[in-house]
Amino acid sequence: MKLVSWNVNGIRAVHKKGLFVPFVEKMKPHIICLQETKAEQGQAEIDLPDYEEYWNSAQKKGYSGTAIFSKVKPISVLFDLPDDIREKYDMTGDGYGDPNTEGRVVAAEFDNFYVVTVYTPNAKDDLSRMPLRHKHWDPAFLAYMKRLEKDKPVIFCGDLNVAHTADDLANPKPNEGKKGFTKEEREGIDAMIEAGFVDAFRLFTKGNGHYTWWSHFSQARERNVGWRIDYFFVSESLVPLVKRARIHADIYGSDHCPVSLELDL
Repeated sequence: MKLVSWNVNGIRAVHKKGLFVPFVEKMKPHIICLQETKAEQGQAEIDLPDYEEYWNSAQKKGYSGTAIFSKVKPISVLFDLPDDIREKYDMTGDGYGDPNTEGRVVAAEFDNFYVVTVYTPNAKDDLSRMPLRHKHWDPAFLAYMKRLEKDKPVIFCGDLNVAHTADDLANPKPNEGKKGFTKEEREGIDAMIEAGFVDAFRLFTKGNGHYTWWSHFSQARERNVGWRIDYFFVSESLVPLVKRARIHADIYGSDHCPVSLELDL
């Protein structure tokens, strides 16, 4: 089984460029997880008849949003974080807005696992959304993944808006403490790993130079001055089934590139 995750930074823009459907036809994934769709279902008119589509769009038009396309019909599909988890972690606290209005999570249940696509809130350049991210979102999302895992193994993927270690960005020293590479954001990934979730890419590939996002400035992508902020995490019980995890830096259309996971199922 092959899964693909991609922050498309606007599905309509990628589709209009004629890049999305050819990418899907080339990769032939069973499940596609998207982030930052910036659209509602039907707005892009994507012709992929083999896939069921499940969209979670933000209330604000043209903002955020996630989706799952699947060749296999899920048993169930869940949107956003559960209300009791939102309340426990005070997701509307501190006056930073409610991420549940931003279409950030879709969870699809299949026979042997859950697949979750997530678009983690950005801390902002001035770190003004860091309290929401660090105190509320990260622990709430992890609590949700652990709840799902009590039922069956979990695969979650998407734009987590953080480079976990110094190997995950080209210029770690000048970016220390800046958005995407703060101690607080990195602790969110630490907590996921401590809870038993495994960064699938790092099962196969060590070291730096492997990135999934590049700035539009200074030909950063051409020079591979990037960040690895898009991930596949899997429950520990799935690790023996993981056969491949890749970054597809040759696929254009967004400032992010797709990442993929292959399981022996």
